[in-house]
Amino acid sequence: MTGPLSGLLVADFSRILAGPYATMLLADLGADVVKVEAPGGDDTRSWQPPVRDGISTYYLAVNRNKRSIALDLKDPEDLAAAQELARRADVLVENFRPGGLARFGLDYETVAEGNSKLIYASISGFGSGPKGAELPGYDLIVQAISGLMSLTGDPKGEPFRAGISVFDVMAGLHATIGVLSALNARHETGRGQHVEVNLMSSALSGLVNQSSAYVAGGVIPLRMGNSHPSLFPYEPLPCADGELIITAGNNGQFRKLVEVLGVPELADDPRFDRNEKRTANREELRPLLVERLSTRTKLEWFRDIIAAGVPCGPINTVDGGVAFAEDIGLDPVVTVGGIPTIRNPITFTGDKDEAASYRLPPPSLDEHGAELRKWLEAEA
Repeated sequence: MTGPLSGLLVADFSRILAGPYATMLLADLGADVVKVEAPGGDDTRSWQPPVRDGISTYYLAVNRNKRSIALDLKDPEDLAAAQELARRADVLVENFRPGGLARFGLDYETVAEGNSKLIYASISGFGSGPKGAELPGYDLIVQAISGLMSLTGDPKGEPFRAGISVFDVMAGLHATIGVLSALNARHETGRGQHVEVNLMSSALSGLVNQSSAYVAGGVIPLRMGNSHPSLFPYEPLPCADGELIITAGNNGQFRKLVEVLGVPELADDPRFDRNEKRTANREELRPLLVERLSTRTKLEWFRDIIAAGVPCGPINTVDGGVAFAEDIGLDPVVTVGGIPTIRNPITFTGDKDEAASYRLPPPSLDEHGAELRKWLEAEA
């Protein structure tokens, strides 16, 4: 194995999304990740459609570069194998309900007695405190409870969830950051530690300016559709054949925008000469911009506005997003064992293949069980 994390053994006792996403990131960077599954397999194996060759594309999205072993923790031999894997691991990642692994002797306190260098990462829905531990941690529930859904959708319509399990992904990223930080600390201390992440805390952190609006400003933000509470223009605006996202994030960009649109005088209009005025007077400014934008197609405006140095872009479907990434040279798709997957986004020293390696396709259930059992039975 190659990569900056080569030589690390990760015992992956997680399933569904947050944990598997974190462990795939570690695996891409060279860690040896052993995916421990119940005999029925990771839940996402059955989350379909869509499928590729009968396999759930949901499962394929977050399980590259891992080896799979199916273990029934209620079976003494399988439990012994799981405990031995935990004893040998550098990192263990799990997303059982808090305390759920204690009855198997796989909780942090028990495992750390025999493996003091272990970085043990737990991902839960609402933390390990007495009030949060029993709450189920599905992303949709956290999107609702955290307030995200109150911010998403048409102001006059229903609340909407995000199009992906956004807080599962955030929690996976936070877990990865925690693991890497603990590994760095281990270089100094020689000891591991327990890293805890929960979706609710990741959600409130990920709401950034919106949660800050409340805790620092006393303002409860509400749905604004595609508008931004603190910037304008920063939303889709209609052109002759459809909408174009235009984001003028500062006074200089706004001046360039109105020059391209042929209404340079708007930059010095006292109603619009500073961002806070443009935001407050957006209902007056929007029709003036739309009047000009409606005279040409969105792609014509896209070329000219981008050339002027003002951020903008069309609203694509996912296929268009992948195609755009390909067009600009990001090479977003890597094929591993005949299965197309999205490239790990991290690069080092300008070489995308030095950061991540793509060794193994997402494994079938217990694909590596025989070799892993033999290894775990042998003396370490």
